[in-house]
Amino acid sequence: MSEQDIQNLALKAFVYGFPLVESMGKTYEMGTSPDVPLGAPVNTFGRTSLFIDAEACPRLGIVSPNDDTLYQLAQVDAGKEPLVLHVPATGDRYYVMQFVDAWSNNFAYVGKRATGTAEGEFLLVAPGWQGEVPAGMPVIHAPTRVFTINGRFAVAGEEDVPNVEALQDQVWLTPLSRYPGKPDTSNRTIGDWPLPGPDPAVPDDLLFWEKFRVWSQTFPPDPSEAGYLGQFAPLGLCEEKSPYVNADPSLAAVLRDAQQEGLAMLNEEIPTILPLNEQWGDTRDLFNYNVHFFEIGTIDSPEWKIADPQTRYVMRGIAALIGLWGNHAYEAYYPATYNDNEGQSLSGEYTYILHFNQTPPVEAFWSVTMYDVPRYYLVDNPLNRYSIGDRTPGVQYNDDGSLDIFIQHDSPGPDRESNWLPAPAGQFRPILRMYMPDSGVFEEGQWHMPSIERVEEPGSDLP
Repeated sequence: MSEQDIQNLALKAFVYGFPLVESMGKTYEMGTSPDVPLGAPVNTFGRTSLFIDAEACPRLGIVSPNDDTLYQLAQVDAGKEPLVLHVPATGDRYYVMQFVDAWSNNFAYVGKRATGTAEGEFLLVAPGWQGEVPAGMPVIHAPTRVFTINGRFAVAGEEDVPNVEALQDQVWLTPLSRYPGKPDTSNRTIGDWPLPGPDPAVPDDLLFWEKFRVWSQTFPPDPSEAGYLGQFAPLGLCEEKSPYVNADPSLAAVLRDAQQEGLAMLNEEIPTILPLNEQWGDTRDLFNYNVHFFEIGTIDSPEWKIADPQTRYVMRGIAALIGLWGNHAYEAYYPATYNDNEGQSLSGEYTYILHFNQTPPVEAFWSVTMYDVPRYYLVDNPLNRYSIGDRTPGVQYNDDGSLDIFIQHDSPGPDRESNWLPAPAGQFRPILRMYMPDSGVFEEGQWHMPSIERVEEPGSDLP
C-alpha cells in the first residue's frame, strides 16, 4: 500500500473504532474506579441522588447534564451467566432503562414508553447463551457480552429526590443461579473485574489503537461488518499480540496523525451532518446508527436507521464525541442551538424570547435547559433555575395557550420571572429536551419548532 493509502485507511479506522474505545473506556472506568461518578462494581447499579446544580457541574466535571432526571447506571457482564433485572412499579413517573452495547449501539429499552410502569423482571443474556428461562420472564439478548444499562428517573425538583431514591432502591441485578434471591453484594468491591485491557507497555500516544485492537477482538461487531474491520489488518488491529509496544516508527506516525485528524474531522462534520431546524441542531438521526440488532423497546423501522454505512459510522463517531450513550429520538429528543433567529450567536448581552404557539407535544414532559459556552455547565443564577418547562411551578401561559420564555442575563422583572430562563453574561447554548415525543414532532407540518428571537438592542427590556 502507498503511504497515502495507509493514511486514508488509518483515518477510516479511527472513525470506525472511536465509539468502541469511548464506550468501553467509560464502561471500564465506571466498573473499576471508585472515584468516578456513578461508578459501581460490575453487575451492580451505581446511582446519583444529587440534584445537579451549577455548583456540582465543575466539581463533578459533568457536561450538559439535565436536571429533569436522576441517573442510575450499571456496567453489565453477562459472560459467566445471565442476570435478572428487576424494576419497580413507578406509577405515572417517567423512567427508562437504556441498553447500550460495547460499540455504543442502543439495542433495548425498558421503561414507561417501552414496557410500561408496572413492576417487572427481565432476563439478560450474552451472545450464544442457551438455557432455561424462568416462566413468563421476557428475555433481552445482548449483542456483546459486556454492555451498559443507563437508567433515568424523572425528578421534579430537589424535594422529589427522596421519592426517586425509594424507586432506585428497588432496581437490582442478580445472577440467574441466585434468582429469585436478590443479589449478594456483601463481598463486592469496585475494581474487581478481569475485563481485557491494553498492554501496559504500549506508549500513551498509541493507546487508542491498542484499546481498539483488544476490544474489537473481545467484542466483535455484527458479523456483517467483519470484512470492514478486517481491512484494517495492515494497521496491526487484527494481531493477537500488540504491535504497538515497539511499533514501526512510520506506522506509529501515521496512527498518531490519524487520531488527531479524525477528531478534527468529526468536529467539522457536526454542523453538516446535523441539519438546522429554525437554528436548532436537529438530532433526530444522531443515534440511528444501530441497523443490526433490535430487542425490547427498540423500533426496527427504516426511518430510525441510517442506511449508508459511511454516514452511519461518521454519525456514530459524532454521537460518541458529543453525546455518548444518548437515547434514540423516539425515547428522548434533544435539539440544541447556539444561534438566534438571525443566525447570530446567543449571548447574555442581549435579551430574547422563545415563543411557543404550541408547546412541544410529548407523552412524558419537556424542558429547555441553559448551558454556558464552551464548558456546557449549568448557569448560576439568583432563582437557582437551570431549566424551564411544563413541570416548572408557576409558569404563566398566554390566554391563547401559547407560551413565552424570557431568556436573558438580568431579571425581566417580578411580573415575568415566572417565565425567566436565566442566561450567563457571555455566550450560551440551550437544549430543548422532549421525553417520549409525540410522532408529530418528526412529521413536517405537524409541529413547529420556534427559533429564539432577539430583542433589537443590547440590554433593552423585552416587549
